[in-house]
Amino acid sequence: MDVENLSGLHVTRADPSDWAALAGIDSVAAAGDLARRDGIRRWCEHGVALIARDSSGPVGYSVLEYTFFEQGFVTMLMVAPDARRRGVGARLLTATETVCATAKLFTSTNVSNHPMQQLLQHADWHPVGLLHGLDEGDPELFYLCPRARLPDATGTDESTTS
Repeated sequence: MDVENLSGLHVTRADPSDWAALAGIDSVAAAGDLARRDGIRRWCEHGVALIARDSSGPVGYSVLEYTFFEQGFVTMLMVAPDARRRGVGARLLTATETVCATAKLFTSTNVSNHPMQQLLQHADWHPVGLLHGLDEGDPELFYLCPRARLPDATGTDESTTS
């Protein structure tokens, strides 16, 4: 997969050699969080990360896994601090929707993460739940991608078939 939009942003699947560059643009990993750095390395090694690049290099990444009730789940969407508010997150979200292999795609974000909530609202993702207890004092909001935007939009949900 190699997708380009008008701003020169390319989104491709990250390969194992991309992990250090992604850790460098990830604000949590760059601040020294070793668990995040290990996660980024693992995501790249397992082929579940997409990387967004422009002429300056990597500007963001997303991670799509299938460990949430065997449905697609955007585990991480990170945009480099100096690339935010330029459409990188929206482009990564769209690219992730495009490669999703299940009929449902979910993600979540903390109540305190207003930029991610705005991105999901602008992308017409639907709020589907709230979970307390993951991060003390900062509940997690869950969202569902509009089914029509997924490649498997014609798939049937076993709970609704006869």
